Amino acid sequence: MAHAMPARRGADVMQSVTVQTGAEPFAADGGPVGVLVCHGFTGSPRTVRPWAEHLAAAGLTVRAPRLPGHGTTWRDLNRTSWEDWYGAAERAFAELSDRCEQVFLAGISMGACLVFRLAETQGDKVSGIVVVNPSLAPDTRLFLLTPVLKHVVRSLRGIADDIKKPDETEGGYKRVPVKAAATLPAMWKVTARHLYEVTQPVLVYRSTVDHVVGPASMKVLSAALPPDASPSATSCPEPSSP
Repeated sequence: MAHAMPARRGADVMQSVTVQTGAEPFAADGGPVGVLVCHGFTGSPRTVRPWAEHLAAAGLTVRAPRLPGHGTTWRDLNRTSWEDWYGAAERAFAELSDRCEQVFLAGISMGACLVFRLAETQGDKVSGIVVVNPSLAPDTRLFLLTPVLKHVVRSLRGIADDIKKPDETEGGYKRVPVKAAATLPAMWKVTARHLYEVTQPVLVYRSTVDHVVGPASMKVLSAALPPDASPSATSCPEPSSP
């Protein structure tokens, strides 16, 4: 059953937001070590909930926020931008920083890009980073065309549920909202430009099969890592969603 959330006001119009079952934000209060876990584009906390629950079971304080426009409908997402998603992640990070002695960042795909940007802006407040299939560059020409496409079409065929494990679903949108996707290149650009400022320990997981995040993103990350470091490639159970 879906859950109704408090109405929000935008452009002087009240809109009711109904969150999909399983897409609710996750929060668990544990010890003095906190972890922020960010889901990907068109996904929701459902994507990272097993990860967040595992960390919480280990006694950590965990937050996995539902990024604006996610976990409801693709039309909601089309009314948001990467700055909105980053703002939600930043607020969750601030809450963890107030509660915990150390805070680590974790994210998948577009969520990984958000946590890298947080590490760039928050500096030594971040103790370490774990990312899965980080999205840091346009891996298809389609994303480069979205600034024009958004004036022509509202959505394209979805990219959710690219999961190799049978009978698994992340509950992502079946359509990609083009206007929201058109903001991704700006996020990639500013994050990639400042990756050299990330000095925290970084653990990178890369699925051996990923039809969404391709070589371009890994090249950006590899170029920014120290010469003696390289991303780890491993099969991982997390789904691929930019």
